[in-house]
Amino acid sequence: MKVYVPSSLRSYTGKQNVVQADGATLADLLFDLDRRYPGMRFRVIDEQDHIREHIRIFVNRDVAPNLAAPLKPDDEVRFIMAISGG
Repeated sequence: MKVYVPSSLRSYTGKQNVVQADGATLADLLFDLDRRYPGMRFRVIDEQDHIREHIRIFVNRDVAPNLAAPLKPDDEVRFIMAISGG
């Protein structure tokens, strides 16, 4: 499926803004992304295997509620990262 990568994670994908990955669930997809782009999963998932607080993951146009969210091969996944600062 098509995964849209935000600029803050593109250092893992060789600057690609769209990559391909596979998985029946969001958790599976993140493991596949980490296999293809080592280190990427830890930037999205915390030590307790939860989506990091400042990240929203959209499957098509809906926010994924958790890592068990089911995926279909034709889905589009987007990572949206909050910007903070002062």
